Amino acid sequence: MAFLQISGLRKRYGSLEILKGIDLDLEQGGFLVLVGPSGCGKSTLLNTIAGLESITEGDIRVDDHSIADLHPSKRDIAMVFQSYALYPNMTVAGNIAFGMEMRGVPAEERKAAIEKVAKVLQIGHLLDRKPSQLSGGQRQRVAMGRALVRDPKLFLFDEPLSNLDAKLRVDMRIEIKRLHQSTGKTIVYVTHDQIEAMTLATKIAVMKDGVVQQFGTPAEIYNNPANMFVADFMGSPAMNLLSGTIERGSNGLLVSLDRAAGAAIKLPVATDKQALEAHAGRQVVFGIRPEALTDPEGADRNARTLAENDCLIEVVEPAGSDTFAVTKLGGKEVVARLRADARISAGQHARLAFNLDKAVFFDPQTQARIA
Repeated sequence: MAFLQISGLRKRYGSLEILKGIDLDLEQGGFLVLVGPSGCGKSTLLNTIAGLESITEGDIRVDDHSIADLHPSKRDIAMVFQSYALYPNMTVAGNIAFGMEMRGVPAEERKAAIEKVAKVLQIGHLLDRKPSQLSGGQRQRVAMGRALVRDPKLFLFDEPLSNLDAKLRVDMRIEIKRLHQSTGKTIVYVTHDQIEAMTLATKIAVMKDGVVQQFGTPAEIYNNPANMFVADFMGSPAMNLLSGTIERGSNGLLVSLDRAAGAAIKLPVATDKQALEAHAGRQVVFGIRPEALTDPEGADRNARTLAENDCLIEVVEPAGSDTFAVTKLGGKEVVARLRADARISAGQHARLAFNLDKAVFFDPQTQARIA
């Protein structure tokens, strides 16, 4: 049985519906990331779990007990906020101990708990400092320590890294992952950053306009997007989504992609051919990730269906471990991910390999996945 269950959850403000029937479940010790663009409802959903927002319909259960009508203080949930919310006049130790002090925990127990948490988060040397003397990453560790020391059933994180610079975000992401692995706690985490979602989660819920577009493991979300929104939102660079036409060839189905100059590129269909048979002669959206479009030498040798074509390279972007090349197909710019030492130049034609095992197809009207 799931440890956290959210069933038919709706949240309305008057006639405005923010959450539109959310159904999610998470195993004990799992790490659920709610991800989506600003205004999609992810923070509202987190606040309903915390009890900071009431719900209009549905239920929220933790460890098979409904918490939907419980006061926040009775839910045994700890929350880490985006703004840290530390008391500036207290030391680090005082901030961590404050909640325990309010609950009447004896001084010796508080001291032992502070030392234990400080060791886990590597902030023992900061206990006597005030928040103003700490960096952003150190403040976030203190905020995490204040939550950890309570030993709750469930941790909630509301965009905890959004105020940090790029390098510090990476460092803190590793710390949060390490914290989850060492404590085994159940976590629900909100972010608009799909890299955070992919690297931290055991389960991801991709949200848009108050609706869960897809719920699954990071691999399921990335490799098998349910619709064009998920395909475009998850991945950096994003999946290439190109207008194409399904045609019948002598050896089976093909997808035809127009080029700015020259004949259209025709690629064999390697995925669910039966589902695409009904779309023969019709337009589809062809999706392929940048890493599945590469130089022939860098192509996946385990791929069952590889097709090579010459493409005019418009832009080359060296990125250290990779080189990104931009070409144009199906009337849109297409990003290919090549080896760092790939010999390629802007303004010239280059041979690119399409790994069609990784291709996906969408209906251009409904934007739902076809195959």
